[in-house]
Amino acid sequence: IYAETPGAVAAPTAGLHFTEQVFAGLDRVGIGRSLITLHVGVGTFRPVEAENIVEHKMHGEWMDVPSTTVEQIQATKARGGRVIAVGTTVVRALEGAAQGGFLQPWQGKTNLYIYPGYRFQVIDGLITNFHLPGSSLLMLVSALIGRERLLSLYGEAIQEGYRFYSFGDAMLILPEATLN
Repeated sequence: IYAETPGAVAAPTAGLHFTEQVFAGLDRVGIGRSLITLHVGVGTFRPVEAENIVEHKMHGEWMDVPSTTVEQIQATKARGGRVIAVGTTVVRALEGAAQGGFLQPWQGKTNLYIYPGYRFQVIDGLITNFHLPGSSLLMLVSALIGRERLLSLYGEAIQEGYRFYSFGDAMLILPEATLN
């Protein structure tokens, strides 16, 4: 499933939950997928050190969002479907490819830093692992669902004994979903 093009220093860990069997199940119920190339960088693991999160300088990561992916996303949106990114680096790639105001094929490095207040242009949801406090990854999740909901979800995860970080549990985040 992964690593067709060398260049990453780490696996895109949210996607490690997906197997060929999971893909087959998604195919059976009509959920499509599209692939991009991510060269996950070592900076992914660097914490936000700036006292004011806005001042954090994001690391660059190389990405390739091909025209086939852009076309699939546009078709999905046109028919009222949702785009669910698998992993925070995928979010950065897709949102980075839309920085000109519309999604377009794109290849290169992005240092896009997504934190609360960011207006998402491409994604409608996210599958991601549980991230460590103080990370840019957690800031991205907070930008998607808000600080209060984030704290509530993480509180439940701790209470229920979910596993955090790269090889831990994953969650599906939909901004409009409510907690029971």
